[in-house]
Amino acid sequence: MSPAAAQDPGPGTVRGIGLWTAGALVVGNMIGSGVYLLPAALGPFGGISLVGWLFSAAGAMLLGVVFARLSRRVSGAGGPYAYSRAGFGDFAGFLVAWGYWISIWAGNAAIAVGFTTYLGYLVPPLSATPATGALTAVAAIWVVTAINARGVREAAIVQGVTTILKIVPLVAVGVIGCLFFFNGAHFHPFNASGGSTLGAVATTGSLTLWAFLGLESATVPAEEVRDPGRTIPRATLLGTGVAALIYIVATAGVMGVIAPSALAVSQAPFADAARAMWGSWAGKAVAAGAAISCLGALNGWVLLQARVPWAAARDGLFPERFGRLSGGGTPVFGLVVSSALATVLMATNYTGGLIAVYKFVILLSTLTSLFPYALCAMAELVLFVRERQRFEGERLAAAGAIAGTAFLYSLWAIYGTGQKTVFWGFLLLMAGVPVYVWLVSSRARTAAGSEAGSVGPTGDPA
Repeated sequence: MSPAAAQDPGPGTVRGIGLWTAGALVVGNMIGSGVYLLPAALGPFGGISLVGWLFSAAGAMLLGVVFARLSRRVSGAGGPYAYSRAGFGDFAGFLVAWGYWISIWAGNAAIAVGFTTYLGYLVPPLSATPATGALTAVAAIWVVTAINARGVREAAIVQGVTTILKIVPLVAVGVIGCLFFFNGAHFHPFNASGGSTLGAVATTGSLTLWAFLGLESATVPAEEVRDPGRTIPRATLLGTGVAALIYIVATAGVMGVIAPSALAVSQAPFADAARAMWGSWAGKAVAAGAAISCLGALNGWVLLQARVPWAAARDGLFPERFGRLSGGGTPVFGLVVSSALATVLMATNYTGGLIAVYKFVILLSTLTSLFPYALCAMAELVLFVRERQRFEGERLAAAGAIAGTAFLYSLWAIYGTGQKTVFWGFLLLMAGVPVYVWLVSSRARTAAGSEAGSVGPTGDPA
């Protein structure tokens, strides 16, 4: 069967994800710890940072269109892995699966750290020392892993509830701040960076990009989605649009409440804005919302962390054990290994404190997410040229415009992550090449053994 061929659900899989849950997965995975910290990072730039948000939102929606289109033409689980493999073959598919898998479990460590810092605001002993903070983060990873190991329906329930709870404080601070506490003087000068307008937009666009990682989430567990041809595109575009709207309104609200000088040094900008509007109790309420936000994002990403290697293992492009399902239809082995790697990452970096761990693992996660985005954009164009019948009479110019623009946006985003990120991301991707060689060698030995076993001593079939 060709990589692009349709796949039926594997044995044991459960189609427990509908439109609401798939949309919640997209929104929940994008809205995590980052949005609660970004207003402080954007504060020194002034109002022009909202233009950066718009630029990132437009790029994210464009990539969402690419994933929505690909989901209709390439069936099967794996999302970016499945699409890259369909367009470019096994090696590209493996590299995307490898890099995307790393980005997920490394990002889960970062999200767990974000959860711990906000929870520590409410219960200080949990993050009083680097060791206790790391233990709390690791405990959160394994609790969520246990929930996901029970099955996709249990994970879906948690995702739906936490998505609702995480949106409430963002919308409350953003809408009420914009309507009743907005100070337009905080947006003058509009470009407070001291640099060029283009440079300020490029920098703020790069900063806000982290908040949009995860827009492809509904494509990864495709074989567990009901009516995937309709559900996945709708959930992807709807979820990305909802998250973008929340981000922009929430950031504008915070910037309208807190003066730029104070915002630039804020450690908890949403909590500070809530405190300024309603009093000290509101700061704790928003901190609780932020903790829930991180927990919901962690649940969604843990759900995905085993799905990509599971899909690749079924194609012989990941170790075979990653392709096994439990009685509940869950790739438990992949869940456990991924969470164990996130735990090791925490254990080897916790001594510098939670913030140091957070920055380090984001560095590991960002670029390895962008590489699949760029490759998927070009994979759609390859499929269009190679298999025109799949595109229902669509013109090459239209397909090329969408795919090409998405690819250029991905390159711009990769550039915006900085030289250090590109350096480490490249090394991580190349570290997977020996694994691919080992997999190819194993398949060749298995095939040779099967052929030898089917032929008798004289060369005739046994």
